[in-house]
Amino acid sequence: MTPLALALVLTAAVCHATWNLVAKRAGGGSHFVLMGALLVAVVWLPAALWVGVEAAWQWGWVEWAVLALSALLHVLYFRALLHGYAVSDLTVVYPVARGTGPLVSSIGAVVLLDEALGMQGALGVCAIAAGVLLIAGGPRLWSAAHDPAQRARVRAGLAWGGTTGLLIAGYTVIDGYAVKVLLISPILVDWIGNVLRIPFMLPGALADREGFVRDWRAQWKAALLLALISPVSYVLVLFAAQQAPLSHVAPAREVSMLFAAVLGGRLLGETDRGLRLVGAACMAAGVMA
Repeated sequence: MTPLALALVLTAAVCHATWNLVAKRAGGGSHFVLMGALLVAVVWLPAALWVGVEAAWQWGWVEWAVLALSALLHVLYFRALLHGYAVSDLTVVYPVARGTGPLVSSIGAVVLLDEALGMQGALGVCAIAAGVLLIAGGPRLWSAAHDPAQRARVRAGLAWGGTTGLLIAGYTVIDGYAVKVLLISPILVDWIGNVLRIPFMLPGALADREGFVRDWRAQWKAALLLALISPVSYVLVLFAAQQAPLSHVAPAREVSMLFAAVLGGRLLGETDRGLRLVGAACMAAGVMA
């Protein structure tokens, strides 16, 4: 991985951990996801027009099908992630999601994009998996057996975090294909994918207009912050994927674990911060491998 690609990934990691903290503190659900998508469509429209006002007219059905599938997976990803935050701790859901995603996406990159991982890379994957276990609670996953409430909370975090991770792997490989094979601009991949997922979410908001208006009044500031930060984190990753193998970029972006472990423990008052920092360090070692 080039120094520029690594710098892009590290910057994206900070942005990603930040907007996940915002989403957790906002307590948003499906309405919050739609608010973020609408605001992204408006805020980033000038950049999308500047990059792709001519390119989109030259696309065929393959390009549009790839972007539509990516949009659907992103909708499911946001809903699974936010529901996980509602029923468990950020420092359980976030690391499991962000740890499962690169494991599966690295395999997908090797199988579908003909990339090579190597023995050292495989060992790094194992270190990341070990870090996921530690950050998700480590021994507490078993010691919570005598505490039904805590056990249920941890298990819910593991289930929703794992589901989110599989969805991350799906859209990561698809978007990697879009920027590396179809040569679509990362800015367009993110913006058009965002716009295409709005129709998937509108029916729910229209069926609950009063709830959407209520949530908008309470959460629009957090949604705006999400709209400003989230696209930056993902566009930087896609630019990095154009310069380095996706099987390297996808795990490397999990340096965000370090930031999330600190933010979740210090700002949200979640417990076991020391154990989760050890797990984050283990994941960082895996990323370096």
